[in-house]
Amino acid sequence: MIREELQREGYKRGIDMLHACAADHGFVASSNDRTNYNRIWSRDSIIMGLAACMAGDSVLIDTFRKSLITLADQQGPHGEIPSNVDVMSGRISYGGTTGRVDADLWFVIGCSRYWTERGDVSFLEKILPVLDRVMFLLGAWEFNNRGLIYVPQTGDWADEYVHSGYVLFDQLLYYKAQQEYKRMKEAVFQSPELELGKRVQRLRRLIRANYWLDRTDKIPEHVYHEVLYRKEREVSRHCSGNYWVPFFAPFGYGYRFDALANILVSLFHVAEDSQIDAVDSYIDHIINEDTELYLLPAFYPVIQPVHKDWEELKTSFSYTFKNRPHEYHNGGLWPMVTGFYVADLALRNQLDRAVKYLDGIHRANSGINESREWVFPEYIHGNTLKPGGTQMMGWSAAAAVIGQQSINGHVLFPDS
Repeated sequence: MIREELQREGYKRGIDMLHACAADHGFVASSNDRTNYNRIWSRDSIIMGLAACMAGDSVLIDTFRKSLITLADQQGPHGEIPSNVDVMSGRISYGGTTGRVDADLWFVIGCSRYWTERGDVSFLEKILPVLDRVMFLLGAWEFNNRGLIYVPQTGDWADEYVHSGYVLFDQLLYYKAQQEYKRMKEAVFQSPELELGKRVQRLRRLIRANYWLDRTDKIPEHVYHEVLYRKEREVSRHCSGNYWVPFFAPFGYGYRFDALANILVSLFHVAEDSQIDAVDSYIDHIINEDTELYLLPAFYPVIQPVHKDWEELKTSFSYTFKNRPHEYHNGGLWPMVTGFYVADLALRNQLDRAVKYLDGIHRANSGINESREWVFPEYIHGNTLKPGGTQMMGWSAAAAVIGQQSINGHVLFPDS
């Protein structure tokens, strides 16, 4: 199938898949019959909602609103937004062994994106008290009131992977959530939110100072813990100056490449041009140098049984172990993650590279075979390139829509 035909069919199939996930109370994660995915998941439904807004599809945008209202109606007593809602059974989950920090963060971002798209003042006035409670809870999760939220292991979308502490991915969502919360409050009250503005700028400085380990002797002004920073800069030569580190915690720094975090730091205009170029170079020359399928892994390099963190990884799961080498978060290739990269590349006018990765999304969604079964897999095996995880995933379809609309000139976060 030639590229133009693949893009046309991939986009149409993506839109159709989003419609298949559109239920009475919002987007379900997958259109298949697996009970765990036939729910309104916060992060999945917001990502599908972002795609709906880019597509300008009124039915899907209405479904986006329903998702947000469903989640808001089940807000917990401390302000927490559900990880997922099973409308049929009435079961509400705020997480597994720990809560899901990113559920709250994506919710704030999603409310702002819907409001920006529709200009729905009644929605904004109804949702603002919910957002007030969410933001208060997020502030409490800073614990020491120093600007970064602390994320427990299994506390975000990488819920069976081995990272925790001050996770970069969640700090970036926190940064975006604070920006959007400020914008919404200013729209309602018609006055500047100066303190919120200061918090946003503080968080930006903290991200820039603590997650990019450079090769100079100078210690950045806003380092969270100088001794920890100095120690890790000495032992993390492979990531120093190449990409943003995934997390740090009292026990040290993580060092594996977190693809989605390294994309968001560019999409949210936190990174400098030289840092963005370094990340692109790492992707091109280390991750995808000899690839036949342009997709990004969730994390890289793969944790193998010989590595010291294998023992921790293989016991970190809810029901069955998913993170064998090159699977799931352990080197699995994700259309959803790649969709954000296409949006970032297109925003930077790197259209040739963006199209290559969009092709990778379409090939993955089509099942990577000539019959074009269009299975919309959760991820692709990093070695065999076979579809893995749950199929008919809404956010894999969203990746195709986000990617195509980005190449067409639409912006994923138009308020940025």
